[in-house]
Amino acid sequence: MSEHDAPEAGSPTAIARQVFGSRFDVAERYRDLLATQGMEWGLIGPREIDRLWERHLLNSVALADLIPEGSEVIDVGSGAGLPGIPLAILRPDLGMTLLEPLLRRYNFLTQAVDNLGISDRVGVERGRAEEYDGSFDIVTCRAVAPLSKLLPWVLGLLGPRGEVLALKGSSAADEVGAVAAYLTKNRLHAHVVHVRAHLEAEATTVVRVRRS
Repeated sequence: MSEHDAPEAGSPTAIARQVFGSRFDVAERYRDLLATQGMEWGLIGPREIDRLWERHLLNSVALADLIPEGSEVIDVGSGAGLPGIPLAILRPDLGMTLLEPLLRRYNFLTQAVDNLGISDRVGVERGRAEEYDGSFDIVTCRAVAPLSKLLPWVLGLLGPRGEVLALKGSSAADEVGAVAAYLTKNRLHAHVVHVRAHLEAEATTVVRVRRS
């Protein structure tokens, strides 16, 4: 058995195999796509190749437990498909829309969704959040913009009980504080949570924004 077939226990690949279960093969194909075409097209930096599982795929699916079953999700500024594609792979119950304004990224997403065989429940749209017409249960975004810019862009996409799940870094609490007046004015509530795809995976910092 090759090293590829038998990852070391506790390694990111072994953790991903546990997390994705029967969907691991599809997740691995997406990981390989990021490492090849994603890098060639400038969507993934070369330094990220060796940590795609932990920094990108597992980081993305850490959101899964925050999303109710059967939700309609839009991934704003989807880029290389993070977190939308990993979530769609792990959660076949979700309806996923990947929204991306840049043509090169849109083309990559369209090809990736087709190659992974998930086009029946994952749509790819080219456009900007503030110009897109739709109503969703969940809006996801990763490395798109500070909350002060992001929230005005995506607020119109939220359904009556919709929620924004924004993947953030160490500045998450500061960003929430910076939009306190905006949240109050628009009757929104935001708080920071830390979630993991697996007990041994790195924590993902998420800002959850809901209507009050």
